[in-house]
Amino acid sequence: MKNNILDIKGIKVGHCENKQARTGVSVILVENGAVCGVDVRGSAPGTRETDLLNPINTIEKVHALVLSGGSAFGLASATGVMNYLEEREIGFDVGVTKVPIVPAAVLFDLANGEAHIRPDEKMGYQACENASDTHLPEGDVGAGCGARVGKILGMQNSCNSGIASFAKTTESGITVAAIVAVNAFGDVLKDGEIIAGAKDEQGNFANSAKVLQGMFSQPKFSGQNTTIGLIATNVALTKSQATKVASMAHDGLARSISPVHTTLDGDTLFCLSTCEKELENAPVDLIGIMACEVLEKAVVRAVEVCE
Repeated sequence: MKNNILDIKGIKVGHCENKQARTGVSVILVENGAVCGVDVRGSAPGTRETDLLNPINTIEKVHALVLSGGSAFGLASATGVMNYLEEREIGFDVGVTKVPIVPAAVLFDLANGEAHIRPDEKMGYQACENASDTHLPEGDVGAGCGARVGKILGMQNSCNSGIASFAKTTESGITVAAIVAVNAFGDVLKDGEIIAGAKDEQGNFANSAKVLQGMFSQPKFSGQNTTIGLIATNVALTKSQATKVASMAHDGLARSISPVHTTLDGDTLFCLSTCEKELENAPVDLIGIMACEVLEKAVVRAVEVCE
């Protein structure tokens, strides 16, 4: 067991980044297709194809998910992923071609590097070529390349962050995993204690929630944050059930980030089901509880691997 999202058969993850520009993209490939749901909680999201994931809409499966830096510009990287998949005849068959279904979410890292260099089609395509089902780099790679946390006192007083994954498997063979790029406005907590976030002039953690309560106006850095990620499971779920798991998983963010789901974040979580393990009654609540746990640990890991 790898104790990360690659423990789920049929998933590959690839990163591509520009270290100098402090930005990048991460691609989660599910070339055989996967059921997908989404839950957006932040007020400043940048997304693509999330409406398609609504349970009342037609498409049942996706073929990749994109997590990207570059703010809204970074959505262009999903086109490169589509090109990669179409070349391999992977996608929804429309007769004249196959259309890859590639939802995406972005975070804001333009202020932490070179703002005019962002993930594009070429970078998205390269991330696909880098994808592996045996090795998963973590830290300041891919979508986590330019991530920071704790920005209420300015970027210079924030802490480095990145992208990380964590997984758990029950004795019955149910696997639930998370991968998350943590670029939060708030601080990251471990066991209720701040381990990364805004620092005061003495270099101590300032506690962003308390600083915010002492302000008389809305802080700056509006829309310059966002935590994006996904939950994956090998258990067969419907789109409605996957959407519910994505919703429950946000509790994992609430346990590990403070404040979270603010007007300054675009927090977005997807849920993928590879449908490998068919059960008569999908244990949605169990998967949701496990999703919270693995996501919380992945958030903590995203800052710990960058220390």
